[in-house]
Amino acid sequence: MKKICVIFLVLVSFFFLSSACSDETSLLPKPSILQYPSEHKKVDGEEVNLYCTSWRFAAETNNLAPWSTIPAECADYVKDYVMGRGYATDLESLSEEASIFASSVEFSGDGKDIWVFDIDETLLSNLPYYIDHAFGLELFDHSEFDKWVERGVAPPIAPSLKLYQRVIALGYKIFLLTGRKETHRLVTVENLINAGFQNWDKLILRSPDEQHKMATLYKSEKRDEMVKEGYRIRGN
Repeated sequence: MKKICVIFLVLVSFFFLSSACSDETSLLPKPSILQYPSEHKKVDGEEVNLYCTSWRFAAETNNLAPWSTIPAECADYVKDYVMGRGYATDLESLSEEASIFASSVEFSGDGKDIWVFDIDETLLSNLPYYIDHAFGLELFDHSEFDKWVERGVAPPIAPSLKLYQRVIALGYKIFLLTGRKETHRLVTVENLINAGFQNWDKLILRSPDEQHKMATLYKSEKRDEMVKEGYRIRGN
């Protein structure tokens, strides 16, 4: 039996999730697994670390009820994590596992084996934006974020760049699937190239008619289109 897409490169930050959960029409499905109270009793020291670690895990796995900002008591925890070695180590580990899988796939030789990458918080980091916006303590502002995107200066996520280059060297076709607007195509292309990402086969952005679709629905539809066109999605 041929291998199919069984590994997912999920390089998600609290910040990007908060942007998805800040609207009434959430871009992510609204889970009902964990419902943290809107007001928490004061905790300190080790209890803060335990609570925030639990909250982070729930957020990363999309098992939180809809939320718009990180808990106030987790501000330092989030800052220390994303600015420290922990976040970098997590990214490196995921990239390495994905690279191992990519190397194990037997190609069919018809040019239909593809690897699908998201852009924000997968290839490009928006950390500089969130450093200026309290690491997720502020409500997400779509207009302000659009201004950041239009600057075209998002840095690469180094382990993702390494994986990207490895996947190309192995012979996969590269499809970039992003929730960014079609009007941001030029600046996105320039940002990607300046960050070291080149030689992709297709860049898919949201059309005006797709702006209000949930991210999961929009991207699922695009992946379905790829499969209908005969492509085999080996990594996503």
